[in-house]
Amino acid sequence: MGFRACVLTVSTKGARGERADESGEKVSEELARVPCEIVGRAVVSDEVEDIQRQIRDWRQATDPDLIVLTGGTGLGPRDVTPQALEPMLDYPVPGIAEAMRAAGLRKTPHAMLSRSLAGVIGRTLVLALPGSPRGVADSLEAVMEALPHGLRTLRGEVSDAPAAHRPR
Repeated sequence: MGFRACVLTVSTKGARGERADESGEKVSEELARVPCEIVGRAVVSDEVEDIQRQIRDWRQATDPDLIVLTGGTGLGPRDVTPQALEPMLDYPVPGIAEAMRAAGLRKTPHAMLSRSLAGVIGRTLVLALPGSPRGVADSLEAVMEALPHGLRTLRGEVSDAPAAHRPR
C-alpha cells in the first residue's frame, strides 16, 4: 500500500507565476519511488502564515502521511520555512536532516548552509528540503531507503521493539 503525500513549494516568484515549479515537480517524481500518491500540491509565498495555512489545510482535508516542502531553507531574509515549521512540529527528527545535509556536503560545501529539517506533526512526517531541483534530488536520495519504514512506523504498522520485547 502506498502513502499519501503533499508537496509544497515555498517561492514568492513561483506563487506569482514568475518561475516554473521545477523543484516541486522533482519532489513528486522522487516520491513515486516510495511509492507515494500525491494528494496535494501547491506553491506559496515565502510567508510564515502562508506556509502554515497550507499545511493545516492539507492535514485537515487529506490526512497525509508525508508533507515535503522545497524552498525557503537557506540563510536569506526571505527564507522562513524553518521558522514556519518548527512551532508546528510535535517533535523533530534530526537524523533525517543530518542525513540530507551530509549527502549534500559530499557534493558542495554550501550544503552546510542549509536549514533543512524534518519532524512530525500528529502522524505526518514533514520534510523541508532545499529549493533547487538538485538539492531536492540529493536530499531525498539520502533518506529514500528509510522513508517507508518511518512512514509505516508513524501509521502504527511497525514496532521498533526487538521481537523478544514485543507483547505476545
